[in-house]
Amino acid sequence: MFDPIRNPRLLRLWVLWNRLRRKFVRESSAHEEADRQLSAFYERAWRDAAAQIGATIHELGSNLFEIRLGTRRTRVWHHYTALDSLVDHHTVRTKGVMHRLLAAHGLPSPRHLEITLDDLAPAVRFLESTDRPCVIKPACGTGGGVGVVTGIRTRWQLARAAWAASVSGDHPIIEEQVEGENYRLLYLDGELLDVVRREPPGVVADGTSTVRELLERVNRERLQQQGAVSHGQLTLNLDVHTTLQRQGLTLHSVPAAGTRVRLKTVINENSSLENVTARDELCPEILREAAQAVELSGLRLAGVDIITADPRRSLRDSGGVILEVNSPPGFFWHYHKRDGSFPIALYILRALFDLRGEPAPPVDYLSGSPQPLRV
Repeated sequence: MFDPIRNPRLLRLWVLWNRLRRKFVRESSAHEEADRQLSAFYERAWRDAAAQIGATIHELGSNLFEIRLGTRRTRVWHHYTALDSLVDHHTVRTKGVMHRLLAAHGLPSPRHLEITLDDLAPAVRFLESTDRPCVIKPACGTGGGVGVVTGIRTRWQLARAAWAASVSGDHPIIEEQVEGENYRLLYLDGELLDVVRREPPGVVADGTSTVRELLERVNRERLQQQGAVSHGQLTLNLDVHTTLQRQGLTLHSVPAAGTRVRLKTVINENSSLENVTARDELCPEILREAAQAVELSGLRLAGVDIITADPRRSLRDSGGVILEVNSPPGFFWHYHKRDGSFPIALYILRALFDLRGEPAPPVDYLSGSPQPLRV
């Protein structure tokens, strides 16, 4: 039987082919439209924040904006700002470095191992040493869940996931998959601004449609909402297949009506209906652990992702982990929640222009169903 673990050259050819394909093959119109809607979301966020502090905003092109307040100015592009340096961005995006920093200070992170396509035998030994499923992701240079595959249990899945991670990043890292709720904690200059509990993307079956048809319907609805409920399309990648397998399903399955089907385990492509404000759910010990991780990162603005099965106990005591420290953190999960909206861009501009000594505007938590950001 063919064993991809023993064919690193073939895996590297797969990686090269897919990098070339991604470079020269035009993205689908649906993904292009989703990207346009995401750019429009960030533009609305910055224009709204600039108006609230009395600043002017000027478009420079290519989704770059210059914001001026008196004689001062700053530039933004999507969620990128001048708050943090490129070195600090690179530090947190190099997962092995952050894992070692966290471990050196007694902060729990997933058991892990950095691997290469040239020799996957150590990854196989890692996989076989645990009774948990594993996660494969790029070890550095990416964010937003790109190249991440969960639910790895077999050598074949391992090889395919390592290949997928290498297409998106440098070399892969394998981690034990920790079960529990996923929380994003947003910190600015050591202050906790917002906490969001993020549920995986899913759909309720109608009893007649296949899983593939349900996924395609979700993507059509997302485009129709003009970015109001999601920041992109659900990509049909390897994480979809492994997530469905754990539920005994495939893309061709027709689940019973009313069944909630988890489409992916990677959180980043969820919708506003799957995000909820959760600051009161986490105990003070977890907030201190996350704040310490931010301090170690050197970042001013950071999003800390944690997994815990017991938010009322510290991560150390409950077996929870700090998955990553994100820079720059995306805005979507904070603006689009089923119970409200938190204006991150406003707080960032106040920090960039050193306005925090002035009275802060009230946070407007919108109630009811999710809505697009109001300008």
